[in-house]
Amino acid sequence: MSVYRVAVVFCLLMLIGECRIHKLTFEGDTRRQIGLTTFGLLKGGRINVNVTRFQYQNDVGFGISLDKAKSEGVSAYMENHNEKCALKDDLSKVPESYSTIRFIMDFHRGRVNFTRLGDDLHTLLLATSKEQIGNDSLPLLEEAPKKYSFDFQVSVDHDDEEGLYNLFFHNCYGYESVSAFNLTVHIEEKNGENYLSAGEMPLPYLYGTFSALSFCLAMVWIVVLRRHRESVFKIHYLMLGLLFAKTLSMMFHAVNYHFIALEGKHEAAWAILYYITHLLRGILLFIAIVLIGAGWNFIKHVLSTRDKKIFAIILPLQVLANVASIIFEESEESDPRYTTWKEIFVLVDLICYGVILFPVVWSIRHLQQASKVDGKAATNLEKLRLFRLFYVVIVCFIYFTRIIVYLLKITVPFKYSWMEEFFRETATLFFFIYVGYSFRPASDNPYLRLPLSDDEADMDDVVVTFPQNETTTRLHRSKENSHDLD
Repeated sequence: MSVYRVAVVFCLLMLIGECRIHKLTFEGDTRRQIGLTTFGLLKGGRINVNVTRFQYQNDVGFGISLDKAKSEGVSAYMENHNEKCALKDDLSKVPESYSTIRFIMDFHRGRVNFTRLGDDLHTLLLATSKEQIGNDSLPLLEEAPKKYSFDFQVSVDHDDEEGLYNLFFHNCYGYESVSAFNLTVHIEEKNGENYLSAGEMPLPYLYGTFSALSFCLAMVWIVVLRRHRESVFKIHYLMLGLLFAKTLSMMFHAVNYHFIALEGKHEAAWAILYYITHLLRGILLFIAIVLIGAGWNFIKHVLSTRDKKIFAIILPLQVLANVASIIFEESEESDPRYTTWKEIFVLVDLICYGVILFPVVWSIRHLQQASKVDGKAATNLEKLRLFRLFYVVIVCFIYFTRIIVYLLKITVPFKYSWMEEFFRETATLFFFIYVGYSFRPASDNPYLRLPLSDDEADMDDVVVTFPQNETTTRLHRSKENSHDLD
């Protein structure tokens, strides 16, 4: 519990504000290329960029590029510039399929020269608050000795200009040697009066809908528990808690995105509530899967030593995964820790889902051996089929929500990036329904109806548990005493 409390406190300290009004400050930065922001613009949308307090050590190519893409996959233009500066390209050799605008600072003339690549950007409206923008340049002001500033606004007025716009800062000298610079960038992104990106605009309604669906499932589960009170175990109440945590998490997430859409930043209170319930939901989900896979409360009253070891591994990893998720979601895209913590989250999340398969595999192996016992084959084969199906469903759930959904995100048009969350949450909802139905507290449930016998047990401290008003018998032959449930 202390680890969980530390994680919650850490989340509160990390709450720096996921928003669409950015203030990015770089001091002594030496990176060659920095991703500033990514935003899907629709007709009537705009991006305001204000660069201030720019200082440099070497005057060898500094500037900004605005790249347009059709989906959230890696930009084709930037993908080809990992080893060379995008501002140094020979324009005559750049493929016509690329759509980008390059802003290159000319400190000697006091101008920012820009060039457009791609037919769909030739009519893109550029403006500045300092003076009328020229055909190929805008003013570069020296606000103090060796401190420069400039600003520009990009407005989308035509349908063919709509797209996913990626803003990058380039330090061309950094490709040759170390070159430090100082920089502050203010960015404001909007689609009409909505601060959400094109692919995020449906998310408040989407999360609200799934919150309502999760609440309905929780109500149905309560009815099931009340109708079959004699077959209810503690794990069933844990599953109910998971549904309520899911309901609250989705509701707070919807409200959080609603405020981002209206004000360009979230309300701290709703964001904190979301992250707390998000942590709780993740932990309850993994606890429930591990306990079901291990057969706790269904076919044994106490956990074996290796089951406890699984919990000792899975709980800290799940807390770490959720903390990593919070850090990279709350970090700006330009923050060096953004990529690091995102990779940590992906790695730890996959490890967690891999670890929770072990109890299911152990139960399957145990039932395979027990099914060979004369007189018990039919009983254990039915259990074996249930566990095998449970294993397959978990693997499919992991594969779909972690791989298929990601592939969908990077291939669908930018307007439909919300489909990533739709399919992930839909898969999660169906997974909850399957687990609830398969391990429901009912007399006709084969998982509860067919208890293991003495000859079938080979796990530590295995206890067969019958519904209320019946007995609980320890399966080890060396221990003959019976034990009642609490």
